[in-house]
Amino acid sequence: MKTYRLYQIDSFTRERFHGNPAGVVPNADGLTEEQMQRIAREMNNSETAFIFSSASPDYDVEVRFFTPTTEVPLCGHATVAAHYVRAIEGVAVSGQVLQKTKAGILPVDIIREDSDYSIIMTQGTPEVGTPFEPSIVKRIAAALGLKENEIREDCPVAVASAGHPKIMVGIKSESRLHELKPDMGELAVISADVGCGGYYVFTLNPEDDVLVHGRMFAPAIGISEDPVTGNANGPLGIYLVHFGICRTLQSEDELSFSIRQGEAIKRDGGMRVNVKITEGRPTLVRITGEAVVAFKTEIEL
Repeated sequence: MKTYRLYQIDSFTRERFHGNPAGVVPNADGLTEEQMQRIAREMNNSETAFIFSSASPDYDVEVRFFTPTTEVPLCGHATVAAHYVRAIEGVAVSGQVLQKTKAGILPVDIIREDSDYSIIMTQGTPEVGTPFEPSIVKRIAAALGLKENEIREDCPVAVASAGHPKIMVGIKSESRLHELKPDMGELAVISADVGCGGYYVFTLNPEDDVLVHGRMFAPAIGISEDPVTGNANGPLGIYLVHFGICRTLQSEDELSFSIRQGEAIKRDGGMRVNVKITEGRPTLVRITGEAVVAFKTEIEL
């Protein structure tokens, strides 16, 4: 039998019971895949992060991410949660560490701020797919409960990824965003057809301090709605640069903006997104988030 420490961390917020909850097991060495999946199912958060010791000089720590039903390559809020736990436990200090994930070896920066920490996550390789054909867009809109004319004309419905792909759907009205009641079964069917498990529906508000308000649905991987999603908002930044949607807000080498998500399900939180631009193309994306401990316990297995 071994005692494992188990945290529930609320990411992308400093206020407990807001933001996006993630489980974290900081001493996961010895756990099997089946045990990790069972723990993730028991925690019933969108993701639980399992932290393993490094087995190579190429990285400092390995992190694996499980939803209640499956392992995923990368998770933004669970990365913030995992490294926040490492910081408050004193395992990590301010500075950069390299984490091995299923999406590759990626840097994470831990920033000490007075008596607390913020986490900067560098995400995976920027990728944007070809916009979907009208027939697929029509199916996606209907499943989300949208009329096609509610989608922004300057926002092609397309997949964007920084390690874990999402379908981007830009709409015109923030009030409609918060009213949406998607057909989760149909979204899951479409996900199987197009090979992408998540839908990020967002509005753009260039006059405000918060550019983006969003909601993220991923029923195909067991997540009806995710409160605040690093692996949607990082790809969104890539998408905005790729299609030139926010040219007036970006400099020659960077697009930086704030987001708010989770309002419709009363788990609101936010993050900062920074996209590096090289010769007009998105080449690197980072997200910055805060966190707070909701509770801590131990289990024996």
